[in-house]
Amino acid sequence: MVKSFHPLLQLSLVLGSCVFTCALFAAADPDSGSKDKDGFEVLFDGTTTDGWDGDRSVFRIESNCIVGGQLKKRIPHNYFLSHERDFGDFELRLQFRLMGDTTNAGIQIRSERIPDHHEMIGYQADLGQQYWGCLYDESRRRTILAKPDAKELDKVLKRGDWNDYRILCEGPRIRLWVNGLQTVDYTEEDKDIALTGKIAVQIHGGAPGEAWYRNIRIKPLKN
Repeated sequence: MVKSFHPLLQLSLVLGSCVFTCALFAAADPDSGSKDKDGFEVLFDGTTTDGWDGDRSVFRIESNCIVGGQLKKRIPHNYFLSHERDFGDFELRLQFRLMGDTTNAGIQIRSERIPDHHEMIGYQADLGQQYWGCLYDESRRRTILAKPDAKELDKVLKRGDWNDYRILCEGPRIRLWVNGLQTVDYTEEDKDIALTGKIAVQIHGGAPGEAWYRNIRIKPLKN
């Protein structure tokens, strides 16, 4: 015998089915533009480097992380894995870990690739050696633009372990935090320097070393 349902119950079942189906499509579609409760968008999902450009013989995925470099041989020069999109004003959050005694690395922001060259040009939130938490100008002015108090940074930095990097770009102002400690508050005075560009992770040329990156999320900010 076929049972009939009350019209309101039938409507509830239909609406519930629609909501469930839409949720499944949103979860399955990496380009759905979904954001977390804080408004951050995932740039690296832990499984693929789709949407990123770089030398796959240097960068690999391991344990849900992007890993640049290796621990057995010297690294010939700087390598970058860059995201395909450009960003202007944003808040970027990620975690990093460096392996190796003299490893150097960093996160490029508002940067561009130099044509027919392995380098990128632009700001770098630096990592390693005496550069932890510094803002460096990669391939442009080739200088440290701002740096933290080394003693204060040493209190929060976890060498060889995971650390949090927070990067905030608003107009000409760039601010950096490592494990909650603000290391840089820099305002660009050169009006000719672009306030948009690509984000990339780097492994620096030199002694054997690895740079590990994970939980890369971004929240574009409205101008």
